[in-house]
Amino acid sequence: MSGVWVFDKNGVARLITNPTRESFEQKEPPYPGTGTATAPGARPRELVYLPSNQVIRSYTELEHRLTELGWTRYPNSDRPDLIQFHRSHNSAHLISLPKSFANFKHFHMYDIVIKNRPFFQVRDPTTS
Repeated sequence: MSGVWVFDKNGVARLITNPTRESFEQKEPPYPGTGTATAPGARPRELVYLPSNQVIRSYTELEHRLTELGWTRYPNSDRPDLIQFHRSHNSAHLISLPKSFANFKHFHMYDIVIKNRPFFQVRDPTTS
């Protein structure tokens, strides 16, 4: 096991295998869904709607933007833990998101970006 052992303020040690400056900082995200770091050293990300440079901070904002782009909320009674959007009944494009925005992670953001490339971008919070 190589890496750096770090002790937090409670005296609990944890191993950081690939240390970076960010991996030593344990901060709570300012908004739910922006603290998407899943590994030590991974930076939080935020989803940005490019035409207005708006940071998406809730599903209400996201649904409004996706609806403008032609996406429709999919009525999925068989999966109550998901919110899904589809492009049209003839399309295979589907975006699946967790019901709680607090569980909105970077891979959900990138799924939205891939399917709406000119309209969304994932950024570091410091660059927006």
